[in-house]
Amino acid sequence: MDSCRWRLHPPGPGHDRRPPGMVTLFEILYEDADLLVLRKPAGLVCHPTKGDEFSSLVSRVRIHLSFEPHMIHRLDRETGGVMVFAKTDEAGAELRALWAAGLVTKEYVALVRGRMPLGEGAIDAPLGREVSSAVAIKDCVRPDGAAARTRWRCERHFEREKEVYSWVRVWLDTGRKHQIRIHLSHLGYPILGDKIYGGDERIYLDFVVGNLSEAQRRFLQVPFHALHAERLWFPWNGSELGFMAAPEPWLSDAGAGKDVPWFDDPYAPPTESRTSRPSGPFVGPSAGSGPLVPGFNSQEG
Repeated sequence: MDSCRWRLHPPGPGHDRRPPGMVTLFEILYEDADLLVLRKPAGLVCHPTKGDEFSSLVSRVRIHLSFEPHMIHRLDRETGGVMVFAKTDEAGAELRALWAAGLVTKEYVALVRGRMPLGEGAIDAPLGREVSSAVAIKDCVRPDGAAARTRWRCERHFEREKEVYSWVRVWLDTGRKHQIRIHLSHLGYPILGDKIYGGDERIYLDFVVGNLSEAQRRFLQVPFHALHAERLWFPWNGSELGFMAAPEPWLSDAGAGKDVPWFDDPYAPPTESRTSRPSGPFVGPSAGSGPLVPGFNSQEG
């Protein structure tokens, strides 16, 4: 770790510093001939589902590069943080080999409900489909599932409105779908704001049809689940290369026990009630920012 070349990035400036009607494709943490490392914002999906060319992270990377990138790993839609793309076939193959060999360290931070024991621990619990759930994407701990191991360290507690919360640092030894969210919930400490594993999956069902009630929002407290991919490092070209992206302001505020005003997901597909994106040509990047494109206003946290 002492020889690791870290690149540390706090959250970038807000949309009010951008040209009117423009938003960044993403915030670039590092880029060279082989690698593109960026901050994925909470709320933006990795893969295209519905929507236009700005509606997923990989499609935005495609706009930035003007060719097809190699997406080596992914994060859940509501999880923000560090992501790495390869720009060449050779770099893509090398990064995939590092992931397969377990040589990539992924460190997350999470805000969970409950008083988790201070100190370190680990959970080995296989994961598989939750067949009794109305949520098609929901998984659970089950004996016939795929092996999954998560390590954690609880760093502090705080109380707010008679409830106790814990700030937890998490490392993945495997990379299963929803692994951290399921494991922490299974331990009895669900991630704050988790619409699937936070205690009432009906919240997710109402959320996907745009029908969250005020009571459900008060229960969630934050618009996205409170999980962030803060650090990632791996061996590269004879040394160790590391990147860090600090949590978005809303998550930092929640972790400090502050109220987080609810805000709409700026990356949600437009609906009839939303302002449509203005049309216009592609606009190149400005100094010190990511590439800019026409779009609806977006706020970081």
